[in-house]
Amino acid sequence: MKHITLRNRIALWLTVFGADVTTLWAADAAREDNSGLFVWIFLGFCALIVVAQLIPAMMMLMGVAKGAKKETLETAPEMAGQQGTKNV
Repeated sequence: MKHITLRNRIALWLTVFGADVTTLWAADAAREDNSGLFVWIFLGFCALIVVAQLIPAMMMLMGVAKGAKKETLETAPEMAGQQGTKNV
């Protein structure tokens, strides 16, 4: 008699239960929602608008993150020859 390992036994049970569930998945796919080509084109156009607005928003978010990361503020350099002199 052939010896069946635990791994083979688990694979066999998963195959049996998986084959039993596929009929349930097929029953859901048979449903018709009457969505024509124009409905899918409209939904694709809506998705395109959302993506087009996400691009500038992500660029602005990256700019804010870079600004928050900057630790020191730039200060105007002092003029080299003007230290300690008064203008009268």
